[in-house]
Amino acid sequence: MTDYYADSSVLVKRHVRETGTDWFRAMVDPVAGHIITTARLSMVEIYSAVSRRLREGHLTPGQYAEVIADFAAFCAAEYEFVELTSTVILHARTLLERHPLRAYDAVQLASALAVRERLEASGLPAPVFLTADNRLLNAAQAENLLTDNPALHP
Repeated sequence: MTDYYADSSVLVKRHVRETGTDWFRAMVDPVAGHIITTARLSMVEIYSAVSRRLREGHLTPGQYAEVIADFAAFCAAEYEFVELTSTVILHARTLLERHPLRAYDAVQLASALAVRERLEASGLPAPVFLTADNRLLNAAQAENLLTDNPALHP
């Protein structure tokens, strides 16, 4: 069993076929026993990604409704969330000063670092940070997180 921190670029792969979909679906299979944590903000990012696919005609309204329902069910039952707190915001600001990140990406990385602090304080290993965004991946590596990219797992 491993703890993973997944940003929205990874979570969406569970619902929309992309490079890395099979890899991530195997990882979140309950039999694997992994813990998947993400920022609560990921929910908004997933809703945005799926809505864009609907607008662009890549999903039918029925497929859109199914994806949204599935995602909501997984959020309720399987994912752990990091809430947007003043500590996360302050840490995100610091990350923005150190790395060329977008705002939501800084919140994702700050959230992952909060998970690392919590786990290490309990004597547990840090989570593996999952993202398909190379800039965010580089920043996570600079912050000494173990990382993986679903794009490397076609």
